[in-house]
Amino acid sequence: MNNYEKAMSGYVFKRGNEVLAEKRMRAKDLCFRYNCLLPSDTENRAAIMDEMLGRKGENCLIISPFFCDYGEFITVGDNFFMNYNCKILDGGKVTFGNDVLVGPDCTFVTPSHPLDPGQRLEGLEIFLPITVGNNVWFGAGVTVLGGVTIGDNTVIAAGSVVTRDIPANCLAAGVPCRVIREVNEKDRDKYPFGPE
Repeated sequence: MNNYEKAMSGYVFKRGNEVLAEKRMRAKDLCFRYNCLLPSDTENRAAIMDEMLGRKGENCLIISPFFCDYGEFITVGDNFFMNYNCKILDGGKVTFGNDVLVGPDCTFVTPSHPLDPGQRLEGLEIFLPITVGNNVWFGAGVTVLGGVTIGDNTVIAAGSVVTRDIPANCLAAGVPCRVIREVNEKDRDKYPFGPE
């Protein structure tokens, strides 16, 4: 098994693979083109996202600037929204369900490196996938590390660092991120709706 095959299969591999380098350069060029377009140029913005992402559902909006490593390993469902200045380091697969909201300055990181200093000097690395369910909301400045799954209907509070799985239907916060409580019926009354 060569280094590229190891990387794509979820095994430790040695950095410096030419195929991955070419794919990263392609994504950098696409991100640059995307980030230089006028926000009103929705047709060309959508075309670049179609070319860049592995899969894009209906009614998706990613506000620039946006940055990713490869793009092709990112899957987004329907009604996806990502705010300003988000980054996805997608050596491993990053999968977002439907109706996901991502606040500004969020980062999703699939590459990981050994704790052992000798192995780091050897240039060893591994890609760990990130899976996000449906109807998840990430507050501003959240970081999600590789190997994490986040369940449906969950809210990750602003500034959190998600280092382990978070179940469905909860509010989670902190560094490291942990479950605070379940989301419940009382949350429907949190904000005033005003007169009709």
